[in-house]
Amino acid sequence: MRYIRIILNLSLLGLFCSANSDLNKALEEFEEKNRKIDEKYSPFYDEKVDYSKFTGRVSDRDSSANILKIQSEYKNIKFFRAGDMVLFNVSVKGEAEGEACTGYVRGVENSYFILYVQALNRCWDGDTYFRRGTFLLFNSEALSKRIKDVTLYRAVLLRRRKDFLAQLNDVNTFVWGYDQERIKLAAEYDKKLAEIETAKSQAMDRLLSRKLDQIRLRELLIEKLTFLDKDLEHYRVDKDELLYDRWNVDHDLGKPVKRRPQKIKVHKNDYDPLIGI
Repeated sequence: MRYIRIILNLSLLGLFCSANSDLNKALEEFEEKNRKIDEKYSPFYDEKVDYSKFTGRVSDRDSSANILKIQSEYKNIKFFRAGDMVLFNVSVKGEAEGEACTGYVRGVENSYFILYVQALNRCWDGDTYFRRGTFLLFNSEALSKRIKDVTLYRAVLLRRRKDFLAQLNDVNTFVWGYDQERIKLAAEYDKKLAEIETAKSQAMDRLLSRKLDQIRLRELLIEKLTFLDKDLEHYRVDKDELLYDRWNVDHDLGKPVKRRPQKIKVHKNDYDPLIGI
């Protein structure tokens, strides 16, 4: 039985090594995937770039031209909040024309934001129709400051994400390596059981050997006690009362004796063992 368990443990150990190699390969692929994701989502903020300036085009407007819907390819407009102040100029051949107009953000959509403008006469000739599709140059310090804050917050989120990935990696390591750990744990306990079985067998052998020794010792003691009893019987000193014993014997045999033993006649110079004189 022990040899079968040893062979089984060796087989399980071989399977464990093979599965462990596959597990290491899977973990390497997982780490490589996480590295690529970290590179893609790593915080990017260039101090040399002016994030307050961007461009947009008038997509729609109301009849009074006070509310404009601006389309922009600048993806950072998603960080606008209602009430943010924006300065803008009409672009003429890529250059700002006239003074800047002031507007306030009212809402943000995907690639669009709604702008409320107090007056267009500072940056646009009031006699000319303010048409849809007009190209505008924007400047927003509020947006630039928010982008910087968002970048710092994103760095915090990335650190949290890295911590979660580390926890997920530990969980995946346990889940993926469950079968291997189960085989390893079973092999360890099989080894302990084999050791316990061996210790049990040795203890039982020692107990049986002790029993045989005790049986031999019992026989020797019985033999010694038998000889000792014989010696004790041989060397026992008896104190017989001959007179009384003879009367009892005669009485039992039915001989003509008195009902009571006769009194012992004591001479003057004789010693009587019954009365001590």
